[in-house]
Amino acid sequence: MVVVSSNLIDSHLKEPKVEKMFRLLEKDVEIQSCLRMANVMAVERMMYNDHGPVHSRIASGSALEIFDLLTKKVTPTTVEKDVCSLEDAKVIVLCGAYLHDLGNSIHRIDHHIHGCVIANLILNRLLKKVYPENPALSVRLKSEILHSIFSHDEEVECLSVEAGVAKVADGTDMAEGRARIPYRTGKVDIHSLSALSITKVEIESGDRKPVQILVNMNNPAGVFQIEEVLDKKIRTSGIKELVEVIALEKGIQIRRTRKS
Repeated sequence: MVVVSSNLIDSHLKEPKVEKMFRLLEKDVEIQSCLRMANVMAVERMMYNDHGPVHSRIASGSALEIFDLLTKKVTPTTVEKDVCSLEDAKVIVLCGAYLHDLGNSIHRIDHHIHGCVIANLILNRLLKKVYPENPALSVRLKSEILHSIFSHDEEVECLSVEAGVAKVADGTDMAEGRARIPYRTGKVDIHSLSALSITKVEIESGDRKPVQILVNMNNPAGVFQIEEVLDKKIRTSGIKELVEVIALEKGIQIRRTRKS
């Protein structure tokens, strides 16, 4: 069992290409500036919750954790379809999760579309550094990453395990007020109350499904976050049969995904 946090990513940088890409993402001026502007738009102007660099790191670590658990039971889509290797599939997951909110730097409306436009040229630059001898593979990986960014919107169906993992991971960043439901900071309503009630999110191998997500809360208002964000993302993730969510109020189970 692991706790979803900004440090989780550090335990998933064992493969050389994954580590190299993560370092590039973290140091890239354009990416970090766009993520900063995503928070200017979302947090400072719209008074919503965080969509910046910390969220990117949290989502990336969560995505790679979920991906590792899933690959013990299923073959990733890109590997099964001979698009790339398992290590390359992890690069797809990493980039999809890390870059998914870039579009908020333009506007929250249609940000999954704006994000693809912004990420397109960025990925041309970065993939060339990680795969200098294989431009064809770089193009294939870019297509998959852009699919992940586009389909992280809850209304869009994911067409790969990799995209589905990034989408679900986005919804797991909800502890201590970091909910994925946009809520107005300083305003007391069900959005803010449910966000602040969640104390910790954990990921582990499940007994009924490969991935089990435990959402710990200090009052049942946190269930609103699960129903309005995580459940909706899982529903269109393409991996809903592989993921189970359990809500715990002060250590006592109060909700569990119905067994399929």
